[in-house]
Amino acid sequence: MHPHSAPTVVLGPESRGSLLGALVAGHLGLGLVEVRKDPARSADSDRWLTAFTPPDYQDRTLLLGARRDHLLAGQRVLFVDDWIDTGGQAQAVRAIVGAAQAVWCGAAVIVDALQDSRLRRDLGVRSLMGIRDL
Repeated sequence: MHPHSAPTVVLGPESRGSLLGALVAGHLGLGLVEVRKDPARSADSDRWLTAFTPPDYQDRTLLLGARRDHLLAGQRVLFVDDWIDTGGQAQAVRAIVGAAQAVWCGAAVIVDALQDSRLRRDLGVRSLMGIRDL
């Protein structure tokens, strides 16, 4: 990552992504924004930026969201999760980042199981290990 693209905030999807995201954010001295699954259940749904994941292999989509007041325009966002497989959650979170007029820095994961190398480059995925290393 180039110095001008260093993250200013970490986004982690509930639940393992939030745990790992908190560790990464603490190490980097940054704040953490939790990405919730199905934020429409919240009584204050108008305060959320949301996006659907692309359909999975069973044609299911998942609604993800982050609170509007926690993700600000111009922030540089690092997405953190334990595993990336289809890239659907990362794509949805990147859409949320765009809706907030923030900047996507990339995705940091423990295990990269992506099959699509174009998606890996497009999302800026960095990992500790690939699926073949397990």
